[in-house]
Amino acid sequence: MDVEERLQLTVRGVAEVVRLEELRELLETVERPKAYWGFEPSGLMHIGTGLICGSKIADMVEAGFEFTIFLADWHAWINNKFGGDLEKIRVAGEYFKDCFKALGIDESKVRYMWASELVDDVEYWETVLRLGKLFSLRRVRRALPVLGRGMSEEVAETAWLIYPLMQAADIVKLGLDCVCAGMDQRKVHMLVREAAKKIGMKPPVCIHTPLLRGLKQVSMEGRFDEDERLDREIRTKMSKSVPDSCIFMHDSPEDIRRKLRAAYCPPRSVEDNPVMDMARLIVFRHLPELRVEREEKYGGPVTFRSYGELEKAYVSGKLHPLDLKMAVADALVEILKPVREYFERHPKNLERIVTLEVTR
Repeated sequence: MDVEERLQLTVRGVAEVVRLEELRELLETVERPKAYWGFEPSGLMHIGTGLICGSKIADMVEAGFEFTIFLADWHAWINNKFGGDLEKIRVAGEYFKDCFKALGIDESKVRYMWASELVDDVEYWETVLRLGKLFSLRRVRRALPVLGRGMSEEVAETAWLIYPLMQAADIVKLGLDCVCAGMDQRKVHMLVREAAKKIGMKPPVCIHTPLLRGLKQVSMEGRFDEDERLDREIRTKMSKSVPDSCIFMHDSPEDIRRKLRAAYCPPRSVEDNPVMDMARLIVFRHLPELRVEREEKYGGPVTFRSYGELEKAYVSGKLHPLDLKMAVADALVEILKPVREYFERHPKNLERIVTLEVTR
């Protein structure tokens, strides 16, 4: 695979690359660039994490990156996931590994690493403190969206302010060439790039994927980012804390169709439309076409072979919202079939995490 092919595979479907010319240079000069993606193991995985983040990891592995999937157990502890119970958080981490395996990410081609493997090293904490001395309290506070905390939310625990510095220290200590995350993690990555120039480290390339919208309309109160567009993306993103507004990786066909049937889907509009978002970001990423089954009196079956075709038909009113929702539901059922089959063969960690979710 030549550099151009590797580059196109790496940037496929991303929202932003900081910076594209640096990524090209990296692929031209480093045979196996080091990349990572950090995840808080905080509960059941939804398709925003699995099918968007997981697919990008698979792309980058194929493009020749030496990839680390970082299970941020200490970060989840700071963020009070599972009440700060590290044992439960680690159960969630093992379940995350299962989800990525179920998606076809070969365990022999990635490295799984726990944050707890770094924190025993005194040099790690020295890095945290050195980074903390580079930035004002206000600058670090601006990075709190990484915890899912609003900008105006009171900092109830001092540990929250350590979280962005730890995430930055993870990147420095791992010596990464490239860091990946959703757009809601952008602030920390910019913090790292700024710090890199001050500590004599080459700034890592940052690859940011789009945030998948939740199925329900949400309140627009509060603020997560100064940028109005990004703030809206973060506030409307899919969240596992609202089960009927998200599709979990293991959801049954019946649950997927039920949730999609009830989804917000404004007629003739793609703006703030989570069903059209799923078609654009997931369906046409994994399938060559979207087939809509309709009775003849409503126009009969129709097949769309690109998102552009689908959008044109939907905005013109030629496709009814319910027909769109059921077609996307059927596509998701097909895409997630390997995941359901995996968990049928390996149910242990899914059963454990479901039990923890019920009793949390």
